[in-house]
Amino acid sequence: MTASDTQPRLIEVEEFFADPGFIVPTISPDGTRIAYLAPHRGRRNVWVRGVDQTDDDAVPVTSDTRRGITTYHWTDDPRWLLYQQDTDGNEDWHLYRVDLDDPAAPALDLTPMGPGSRVFAVEPLPAMPGTVLVWMNPRGGTIDVFRVDVAPARSCSTTRRPIRWPPRCSTAGGSRAFRVATEEDGTIVVSGIDRITGAVRPLRRMGGAEYPLGVQPQLVTPRGDGLLVGSFSGGDDLRLVRIDRETGEETVVAGVPDRSLDNFGILAPGVLPPAVYTHRGTGEPIAARFVADRPLIEVLDPEFAPVYAELAALSDGVLGTLSSDVSGRRWIATFLHDREPGVTWFYDHATGEKRRLFQPFPDLDAADLAPMVPVRFPARDGLELPGYLTLPNGGAPRNLPMVLLVHGGPWSQDLWGYNPEVQLLANRGYAVLQVNFRGSTGYGRRHLTAAVGEFGRAMQDDLVDAVEWAVAQGYADPARVGIFGVSYGGYAALVGITGTPDLFAAAVDYVGVSDLVTAVRALPPFTRRYNANSWYRYVGDPDVPEQEADMRARSPITLVDRIRTPLLVAQGANDVRVPQEQSDRIVASLRERGVPVEYLLAEDEGHGFENEENRLRLYRAVERHLARHLGGRRGTTSDVDAA
Repeated sequence: MTASDTQPRLIEVEEFFADPGFIVPTISPDGTRIAYLAPHRGRRNVWVRGVDQTDDDAVPVTSDTRRGITTYHWTDDPRWLLYQQDTDGNEDWHLYRVDLDDPAAPALDLTPMGPGSRVFAVEPLPAMPGTVLVWMNPRGGTIDVFRVDVAPARSCSTTRRPIRWPPRCSTAGGSRAFRVATEEDGTIVVSGIDRITGAVRPLRRMGGAEYPLGVQPQLVTPRGDGLLVGSFSGGDDLRLVRIDRETGEETVVAGVPDRSLDNFGILAPGVLPPAVYTHRGTGEPIAARFVADRPLIEVLDPEFAPVYAELAALSDGVLGTLSSDVSGRRWIATFLHDREPGVTWFYDHATGEKRRLFQPFPDLDAADLAPMVPVRFPARDGLELPGYLTLPNGGAPRNLPMVLLVHGGPWSQDLWGYNPEVQLLANRGYAVLQVNFRGSTGYGRRHLTAAVGEFGRAMQDDLVDAVEWAVAQGYADPARVGIFGVSYGGYAALVGITGTPDLFAAAVDYVGVSDLVTAVRALPPFTRRYNANSWYRYVGDPDVPEQEADMRARSPITLVDRIRTPLLVAQGANDVRVPQEQSDRIVASLRERGVPVEYLLAEDEGHGFENEENRLRLYRAVERHLARHLGGRRGTTSDVDAA
C-alpha cells in the first residue's frame, strides 16, 4: 500500500469555505416558521419557510448583494423580522426591518444615523410589544439605550425614545429593575431601581482585569427581583450568580467545580452558543454552559430536563444554539461536533416528532475529517495550558509538518467543534495545534489575568512552549512548523517571526496588529471606559510615555528588520480594528529588503473576510503558501487566484 492510499480524500477549498447552504436556524415565537441564513443573489441572506415545509418552499426575505448578513432577530409580531448590517465591513451597524408579508419590499432602516455611529446590541422588550431595546451612539459619541418602535406609524421614520442610562429591563410590567453602568476606570456598578420612585441604589461593584469583556451575561429574572450575572465571587471559577434587587445579596445559580461559565457566545450573540439558555416564553434560565474539553451543559430548570434529554440523544456532539416557540413545545437545536458541521435538529416535545434539518455542507463526509483531541501541557512557569491537537487521517502521526493556529481576541478561546481552518490544514497533511494561552477566556481568573502586561512576552512564550511540547512528543518536525493567526493571532504570528525567527518556516498574518500603540490610539474615545479592563489594562496606555515605550518594544513593526520567514498577509481595507496601514507598513518593509511576502488586500472587507470570493481567495493562498514552505498537499483549485 502506498502513502497516498492511506491519505483521506483531498477536499477542495470550496467545500470548506463556500457559503453554507444553511446556518443560524431559529424558530418563530409562534412556532410556525423557521428562519435561517443561506446564499441568495451571491450573498448570505435570511430565508423563511413554514415549519412543516421543505427547502423548496423557503423564501428569501432579505436581498443584500454587498455583504452577507450574520445577525437577525424575530420580533413579537410574526409580520416583522429584523437584521443588522454594516457597509463593507466598517462595523457601523444599522438595524433594518423586513416585512414577511411582503419580502420583496425594501428593508426599512430603523436606526438612521451618520458616519461613525453604530448599533451595538439589540434586545427584545416583552413588556412593551412592538418595541425593542437598541444600544447605539447616534451622535457618534456616548452609547445610549433607545426603545425603538418596530412598526412606526410612518414608513419613512422611526420612533426612538432615549433612555439616558444603561438599564436592564424587567419583563414584568415593563418596570425598570436594574441599572448596570461602567465608570471611567472600568468599574461596573450594579444598582437596583425603586419601582415607585425610580431611585437608584448601588448594590455591587464589579470589574477589574478578570472582566476584560465586561460582566457577562446580564439577565433580569422574570419578576424583576434579581439580576443574573457571571461572577468570580472571589474565587477562580466564573459562576452564574443572582444579585437580589433589594438586598444586593449574591447567590449561586449555577457553578461547576474547576469549570468556568462559557461566555464565548457574547462575541457573536445568536450565532455562537450562549452562556445561559432561557425559556423564550417565561425568560427563566433553563440551562448553563461551562468550559471543558467538550463544553458541559448544566440543566437548571426541572421542566427543561426531559426536553434536554430528548435533544441530547439526537447527536453525539454538544448542544450549541437553541431556539423554541414561546410555549416551549417546538425546538430547533444545533450541535457542536468536530467532524459534522452544522448538525441541526427539529424536535416537537408534544408529539415526540424529531427530524434532522438541512445540510450546510452536503459534500463533506465525517469519515474524511479528522478528530480534534484535547491536550494539556505546562508552560515554562508551570501554568497549565489546555489546547487541541488535530492529526491528519491516515499514515503515522509522527514527525509531521505542523501549523500552530492561534485564536484571536485574545479574550476568546479555542473550543471543541468543527473548524474549517483546522480541517483544511489536517486534510493537507499538517498536524494542527491550538492552545488556549494565558489570557484566553473560560479557564478561570488566574489563567486569564496571568496575561496582564504579557502581550509579546509570556503570552508568546506559551505558544513557543506549545511548539516545543509537540516536537518533544514526536508529532511535529521542528524544521516544518508554521504559525497562522487572525487578529490577535495575526499579532502573535508577527511576534513569532520577529522574536523567534528560527522557530517558524512559514507564517500567515490575517488582519493582525503590527503596532500596539497605533491600535490602542485608534480606539474611539467614547469606548475608553469599556476598554479599561482589556486593552488599557492588559496592553498599556499610549498616553503614558513609559507605557508607550513598552508598547512599541512589543510591537512587531519595531522589530520588522528581524523577519526573514516567508509571510502571507491578509487585510480588509475597511478594517476599523486593525486599519490597513498596519499591514501596509509590514509589507512595504519586507519588500524593501526582499523578504518573501504575499499581500491579499480586500477592498470590500473589514476585520475578516465575509464575502465568499474573498474567503476562497484567502484560503487558496494559505494552502499554496504553506505547501511551498512546509510541504503539505495542495488541492486542484489552489492556483486559481495565484498571481
